[in-house]
Amino acid sequence: MLKWAIIFAIISLVAGWLGFGGISGIAATIAKVLFVIFVILFIIALLAVIGVFHIL
Repeated sequence: MLKWAIIFAIISLVAGWLGFGGISGIAATIAKVLFVIFVILFIIALLAVIGVFHIL
């Protein structure tokens, strides 16, 4: 998921550089949403691992 966030961020930068503001804004929004989802899932996984090792 982080890979897709980076890809959309690069698409946003290239589109903005070429003058496509609308496409750039949409790609940036998608990149932000994917990054937030990645961070949330990462924190959940981290807490799950901490919980498992705490029980052992």
